Amino acid sequence: MIEVILNIPAVAFLWFAIEYCLRHQTAESLDDASLIPFADDPEVARRVELATGKTVNAVAPEVPKPGWGNLEI
Repeated sequence: MIEVILNIPAVAFLWFAIEYCLRHQTAESLDDASLIPFADDPEVARRVELATGKTVNAVAPEVPKPGWGNLEI
């Protein structure tokens, strides 16, 4: 029973902490943030745009510079 009594304030604190952190976010900025994982792959970004109708600001992956190979550590 004591665990339940202690968990209620913990959940309330978590709720208010998340609300405090997200207080300046708009629906548009949160929507843009949800599309960030698809921005580095133009093909996937195109498929997401077709599926959702939302514009993904895709960027082309960096092309390796001559003389800069993959370093195996």
